[in-house]
Amino acid sequence: MQPSPEQQREMLRLMQTIRRFEERATQDYLDGDIYGVVHSYIGEEAVAVGVCSALEEGDQIVSTHRGHGHCIAKGADLDRMMAELYGRETGYCKGKGGSMHIADFDIGMLGANGIVGGGIPIATGAGLAAQMDGKGRVAVSFFGDGASNAGSFHESLNIAATWKLPMLYVCENNRYAANTAAAETHAREDVAARAHGYDIPGIIVDGNDIAAVYDAATTAVARARAGEGPTLIECKTYRWGRHTERPTQAEPRPAAEVEEWKTRDPIPRLVEALKAQQGQLTDEEWEEMDREILARISSAVAYAKASAFPKPEAALDDVFSTGGA
Repeated sequence: MQPSPEQQREMLRLMQTIRRFEERATQDYLDGDIYGVVHSYIGEEAVAVGVCSALEEGDQIVSTHRGHGHCIAKGADLDRMMAELYGRETGYCKGKGGSMHIADFDIGMLGANGIVGGGIPIATGAGLAAQMDGKGRVAVSFFGDGASNAGSFHESLNIAATWKLPMLYVCENNRYAANTAAAETHAREDVAARAHGYDIPGIIVDGNDIAAVYDAATTAVARARAGEGPTLIECKTYRWGRHTERPTQAEPRPAAEVEEWKTRDPIPRLVEALKAQQGQLTDEEWEEMDREILARISSAVAYAKASAFPKPEAALDDVFSTGGA
């Protein structure tokens, strides 16, 4: 399914918002303004946006440690996101969760997860809940190639396939699990091939081609809503940055490989596609869109900096339940 020009423009806006958000977050982290750690999503924007553009408002997703792109693609508030990265009490987790734990149940973002493969069974539970309540929702689990080797991946696919849960399992195969090449840990190159063991569709797409991602996701969503069960979509993509933005983070990847993947940048690919569609986008319009996005990111940073740090006495708030047994 080909998205309309209007949809493509919105996809472009979202991808560029992710790109600019991550650029600013990385710089502010290196400047010492953001604490903890930052895992940049730059280079993979077409996956989050392509999949989430195929979803409806009530559909739910579960993310990973590299989750800012998923949050933005699902509609998270930039002010609250940036405030959380800055450790401020106006953030999504009141400044106590940081980069890897943003959640917003109101928009169907059930949370990021710092544990490799930890979000896959959570998303599967959301798929079971969707099946049980009968409202036609679907659930999406985003995970990396490293998580596809975890037991939670196989256990979740097995039960989702057996019960025909309304699920999308989206593997963002960026070829490296932290600093370990997938080629060193995968007995078979394609993660999607593992779907055959559970008798569900396994689809491979160019994760830097947003139209291809959207098409695969739309087909999988329709299948899930029709009660036909889950689909495993493997998006071949690449992160531009190191595993984290720590200056001391090791970089095992060949420089030539990184640069070659940068030539496959999904954002200019969509820009050029729109320009070729009878003037659906001009250079001036693209520049204006980028200026608006940069201004919005700057506003989010200003909001974060103006917010207070959480009080020490609030350290245990929201940690323990005060309800009954």
